[in-house]
Amino acid sequence: METAWLDAEELQAWRALILLVQLLPGTLDRQLQADSGLAHSDYAVLATLSSAPDKRLRMSDLAELMDFSPSRLSHAMTRIERVDWVRREPCPMDKRVQYAVLTEVGQEVLTDAAPGHVGHVRRLVFDHLTASEVRQLGIIAERILGQLVSREACSASAESFPTAELIPGLSNSPRS
Repeated sequence: METAWLDAEELQAWRALILLVQLLPGTLDRQLQADSGLAHSDYAVLATLSSAPDKRLRMSDLAELMDFSPSRLSHAMTRIERVDWVRREPCPMDKRVQYAVLTEVGQEVLTDAAPGHVGHVRRLVFDHLTASEVRQLGIIAERILGQLVSREACSASAESFPTAELIPGLSNSPRS
């Protein structure tokens, strides 16, 4: 099988994308830590739950959406359960299934942190793009995410809802 190597333009785009995905999480984490005392991963859990129907997701679906191992999600949940931002609830139909549920306290923490976080995202990304480029970015990201995010991750919680609602920081505001 012959390798279809990247041409110069594809290679330039690929290198920029890789650098972006390497640098952006740390930048977001530092802002959230400084402004709200939140780790980006905790903010991401809260924002993902806030955007889910009834502010709840099956733990396995949340782990898949976050690209966390079940163990990593369990440790994160234990940490943020201690401060009453989330709680775990058993499924009444299947005791093997647990749900992660955003609490009112967790929603308040998210609501307080969101303006600074969104402002930071706007300054880093959107203030530098035209409306057309924002649309293109959305289309491109959705196409790539379609290869990465399993649609089954959403099926247990809702018939379907847009990827933007599942990805922390993409929705207009935290749901109240």
